[in-house]
Amino acid sequence: MKRFIPHPLLAFSLLLMWLLLNQSVSPGQIVLGGAVALLASGAMTALKPEKVQLRSVRPIPRLLASVIVDIVRSNIAVARIVLFPAQKDRVSGFVRMPIDLRNQYGVAVLACIITATPGTMWVQFDRKSNSLLVHVLDLIDEQEWIALIKRRYEALLMEIFE
Repeated sequence: MKRFIPHPLLAFSLLLMWLLLNQSVSPGQIVLGGAVALLASGAMTALKPEKVQLRSVRPIPRLLASVIVDIVRSNIAVARIVLFPAQKDRVSGFVRMPIDLRNQYGVAVLACIITATPGTMWVQFDRKSNSLLVHVLDLIDEQEWIALIKRRYEALLMEIFE
């Protein structure tokens, strides 16, 4: 079975997403979604991804809770900036931050967290210097942003992946 469907969970997830996005479960949509899911699953084999090795799962709930709280707080902060722009001079800018995280999956999760949090956006990762460039909507203190990301996200991701 693994030979015909190398990544069955991925194929099933793609088929399910296809059906949910098309909002119909007709035989034609199942066949078409199944074909797309099988092709994408086969293409994933060509990429030869490494197996994910988790060192510890204990920090995952703390990380998840932290991310949810930060997303809610950031939504409120960005809404205030958008709704009341004249209250205070806002400065947006770029922050280059060195990271100690070396695991590619950990870096990818960090990218998702930063991008999903309103007011910040992952811009670039420099593999040579192991640093990332982040755009911040309301940049007050660059060192504070670096410390925040390292303390709240990177430390937990290092516990999980390294």
